[in-house]
Amino acid sequence: MNYRVPQPVPQVILDDVRGAQKMLSGVSRVTAMEGSRHLSALTGSPVHFKCENLQRTGSFKLRGAYVRIAGLRPEQRAAGVVAASAGNHAQGVALASSLLGVRSTVFMPVGAPLPKVAATEEYGAQVRLHGQVVDETLAAAEEYADRTGAVFIHPFDHRDIIAGQGTVGLEILEQCPEVRTILVGIGGGGLAAGIAVAVKALRPDVKVIGVQAAGAAAYPPSLRAGHPVAIDNPTTMADGIKVGRPGDVPFKIIGELLDDVRTVSEDALSSALLLCLERAKLVVEPAGCSPVAALLSEPERYGGGPVVAVLSGGNVDPLLLQRILRHGMVAAGRYLSLRLRVTDRPGALAGLLGVLSTVDANVLDVSHVRTDPRLALTEVEVELHLETKGPEHCAQVARTLHGAGYEVTG
Repeated sequence: MNYRVPQPVPQVILDDVRGAQKMLSGVSRVTAMEGSRHLSALTGSPVHFKCENLQRTGSFKLRGAYVRIAGLRPEQRAAGVVAASAGNHAQGVALASSLLGVRSTVFMPVGAPLPKVAATEEYGAQVRLHGQVVDETLAAAEEYADRTGAVFIHPFDHRDIIAGQGTVGLEILEQCPEVRTILVGIGGGGLAAGIAVAVKALRPDVKVIGVQAAGAAAYPPSLRAGHPVAIDNPTTMADGIKVGRPGDVPFKIIGELLDDVRTVSEDALSSALLLCLERAKLVVEPAGCSPVAALLSEPERYGGGPVVAVLSGGNVDPLLLQRILRHGMVAAGRYLSLRLRVTDRPGALAGLLGVLSTVDANVLDVSHVRTDPRLALTEVEVELHLETKGPEHCAQVARTLHGAGYEVTG
C-alpha cells in the first residue's frame, strides 16, 4: 500500500518498543509459538501461531496498558485511571492498575460478555456499563475523565499503548527469525501498528498484513480517503475488533508500514475458531481468529515462506462460543438442519432414521410438528439436526433422502 497520512501525530519508534520490552520484563509473558500442520499443508508454507490468547488476562492488552500506566506521573496516578473496552483492554487496564497500585474505573458496553465483566472486576477495577458499541463507551469514559480528573487510558490511540503492543513483534522475530509474513487482526489498530514499528525497523523484508472483519472494516475506506473515517453500525461476532473508527496514531503507522489490510467473513471467523479448537487445542476468541480466517479464506496467498498468525486473545463468552461453534460447523458443511414431511403412521420416523443410518449421518436432534395448518391431515413435519462430514456428505444425505421418496421442505 502507498497510502500516506498527513496529520502531525505522535511517532512511535523501535527504541520505544525496546523500552517497553524492558518495562514488561517479569510482568507480561513471552507467549508460546505453536506450529499448525493443517494450515501449513493448506498454504504450502510453515504456519505458526503466536499465542497471545495465553497471555496474562487472556490477551495482548496487558502489554500496552501496563506501559501506559507505568509512565504516568505520581500526581496522575493519584487521580486514578479510566478506560473503555469490550473486555480485553478492560482486563489489561484492571490488572496493570492493580500491579502498579493505581485506582481504575472501566466503562464497558452494555452487551459485554459477562465473563469479561466479572474478570475485570476481579482484577480490581470498578466497572460501569454504558453504550452499545465501543465508540459510545469511549465517549462516556472520556467524559468521566474530564469530569473527575482521572487519566484516560485509550485502548489503542496512544504511543505508549502502541509501544507496549509492539513487544509482540519483537518476540515474533526472536522466536521465528525466518518469518516472511505476519498476520494480525485490526480493530483500532494498536497491535498491528506496534508490530509493524518493531518488525519493519528490524526486518523490512517481512510482510505485515492486517485483518479486519468485513462487517467492521473501517481501515480500507480510511486508507483510501487518506484519513480515519468512521463507519456506521459496525457488525461482527468479533467484539474485540468491532471498532467504528481507526485511531489517529495507529492509522498513521499502518498507512505507512503495513503491506495490506484484508477482510474476512463471519463464516470464515467461525470456521477459524473451530479449527483452533479442534486442531490446535486452543481457545481463541473471534477477534483473535481473524488471521486464521484470512489463511483459510485465501491460502494460496501465503505460500512465500513461514507465516505467523497472531492469536490476539482467548476471552470468549461460553454461550457465544457455543453459537459460534455451531455456526462454524455449518460453514464447514459438518452440521445440517432440514425439515421434511412424512406420513403420520407408526414406523414412519423409524423408516426415516433408517435411511439416514445408511449414509452414516449422525442425528443430533429430532422434533415433530403435527398441528401446523399447512400440514395435511395425514402428514407430520419432522425437523432434523444432523452432524455430517463435510459438504459432499451433506449432498449425499440430500440425494439419499430424495431417492427414498422424501421431499425436503427447508
